[in-house]
Amino acid sequence: SKDLKGAMEILIEQKRQKLSTVEKLDEHMDFASQLIFAQNRGDLTAENVNQCVLEMMIAAPDTLSVTLFFMLILIAEHPTVEEEMMKEIETVVGKQEL
Repeated sequence: SKDLKGAMEILIEQKRQKLSTVEKLDEHMDFASQLIFAQNRGDLTAENVNQCVLEMMIAAPDTLSVTLFFMLILIAEHPTVEEEMMKEIETVVGKQEL
C-alpha cells in the first residue's frame, strides 16, 4: 500500500511537470489533469488527487470487465444491432485484420 501510494505520487508529479511544459494544454487535458488543476486552485488537496488517481487505477479493470460483459450480452440478444456494428466495422476497417 505504501509502495503503491509512492508510485502514484511519482506519476502525478510527472504529469504535473509535463503539464507545465506543454504548449497546448487542450491536447493534454484528461481527468488527471483536471484533478491537478483543481489542486492548484485549492479545490482539492494533494491527498485528494492521489486518492482519486489511485482509485481510477484500481477500479478501472473491474468496471471495464463488467461493462464489456453486459455489452456483449446485449449485442448477442440483438442480432440486428450486431449486423449493423459489423457493417460499420467493415466500412471503417475494410479488409485488414483487426
